[in-house]
Amino acid sequence: MAVTTPVRVVLVDDHKMVIEGLKAMLTGFHNRIRIVGQAIGPDQAVSVVDSLDPDVVLCDIRMQGSSGLDLCRTLRQRDPHRKVVMLSVYDDEQYLFQALRVGASGYLLKSISSEDLVRQLEWVRDGETAIDPTLAARAVDTAARMQRNEFWPGARHGLTQRESEILSFMVTGLSNRAIAIKLVIGDETVKSHLRSIYRKLDVSDRTSAVATALREGIYQ
Repeated sequence: MAVTTPVRVVLVDDHKMVIEGLKAMLTGFHNRIRIVGQAIGPDQAVSVVDSLDPDVVLCDIRMQGSSGLDLCRTLRQRDPHRKVVMLSVYDDEQYLFQALRVGASGYLLKSISSEDLVRQLEWVRDGETAIDPTLAARAVDTAARMQRNEFWPGARHGLTQRESEILSFMVTGLSNRAIAIKLVIGDETVKSHLRSIYRKLDVSDRTSAVATALREGIYQ
């Protein structure tokens, strides 16, 4: 029987508590997973990954400052063979598409079990792509709709369907509170979506976002 060496992993998150939680989650699999290093935030991650050369980098897709997507792009530029897996709370296929677009080897949800996480990291180390099964099924459906031109406006800018919907309400002049009531979501949720919209459209305020939406035809 062939002996397989443990997957050498570097953990990256901007919260030490999350990193400690992942380490605890994987502690029972020392014969299959070896945490060789960790980094608090993407800035520290580049030097850590360069020095340790892990099999897989497991990082949060959303971090303060530079995102996991930016980190993945940087690591892949430094080493095209670098394997980066995104770990996220966002079960939205557009985040999956963005991750794959920058060269990620996987996109997994933080709700994943310890056993499944270990298995997925082993697959990535062996050259496979790891995608949460639920997201994978939805991504196939989304890709099919794209082929039929049944995709939502704003997708080419990386907007999710909900973000595109919120942007369309902004174009018609609805306030944050009115949008929250219409979509039956909280005010803070609306604000979170707005921050994501601004980042993806490379604008800094509501007026600029609406102007871009009108110019690019990103509204429903």
